[in-house]
Amino acid sequence: MNVLFGDYDQGIIGEHSITEYPTADDVRQAVCKSHFWGAIYANTGASSRLSSALVSPRGAEVYNNSQALTYVLNGAKYAAYAQTIYSSLEVLMQATKRAYSQINGAKVMAAINGVRFYYNTVSMVMPILQQIFFIMALNGIFAEHHILRFLSVKVGTTLRLGISVLYTFIASICMSGNIWAFREGWDVNGGQVALTWMAIWLVMHLNFLLIDSVTTVIPMKFMPFAILTWIIINVSSSLLPFDLSPGFYRVGYALPDHQLYQLLLDIWTDGCNPPLYRSLPILFSWWIIGFVAFLAGMRKRHNEEMSGETEKDLAEIPLTAV
Repeated sequence: MNVLFGDYDQGIIGEHSITEYPTADDVRQAVCKSHFWGAIYANTGASSRLSSALVSPRGAEVYNNSQALTYVLNGAKYAAYAQTIYSSLEVLMQATKRAYSQINGAKVMAAINGVRFYYNTVSMVMPILQQIFFIMALNGIFAEHHILRFLSVKVGTTLRLGISVLYTFIASICMSGNIWAFREGWDVNGGQVALTWMAIWLVMHLNFLLIDSVTTVIPMKFMPFAILTWIIINVSSSLLPFDLSPGFYRVGYALPDHQLYQLLLDIWTDGCNPPLYRSLPILFSWWIIGFVAFLAGMRKRHNEEMSGETEKDLAEIPLTAV
């Protein structure tokens, strides 16, 4: 887990010279683009400001210790592991504090909110889990009232597709609202809320299409195994950073939950995790696959329903003596 160290001070506080990253913004972009897990650098003039403060009668009042060292950390990205990087940067700054006992120390970042640990665990389960329970209820209603017997394939498919869009629309709003309800002091805006909702809606709907089509070919008694497997591999793909996982786990790049989490990170950090070139094509590819499978599944449902009606009619025809 590589961390970048740099020196814009070129004085006693600073460390190694930065030639590849001439400005502080270059350092931030290096972290945002995942070249490094974090960065710390000495600001320009840090040593001179410290020297002036030490000899000034009002030094303790005028000195701003936050202008000495600056660290850059994407705390939203794999929060549990980002905490490890933060701890390492904190150790370095505490070493600086001990070397300069007159300094109050670098301003300590607030402890990571425990809620963040749910963003790539429980939250990644919900887009899948909600769909299976809703589809089970929907299948029961359709079967009990034999709805497809009274509708053409086109009308039945349109009806079920419309229901899926409406349900995932509401469910994604609820999930987005749940995330924001527990954000505490998290600085977000309306645009981020809308983008979060859109991203979650896309993944919820593609999961609905995929699961709905699967229920037409897998017997219900085997569905828990199929759904549990789908949940586990998806959550696993978003749970751990691939940098710390065996190479095989990189197959997770192709899974919807991993790309959803990367997309949400990009939204929540104002673009400090830019995977859109990969995440959006993968998610839309899954949606297209799900849509095609959904159409095939609906045709199969309709044919089975009509076949069942025909068999019932034949069974009701009374036998006549020859």
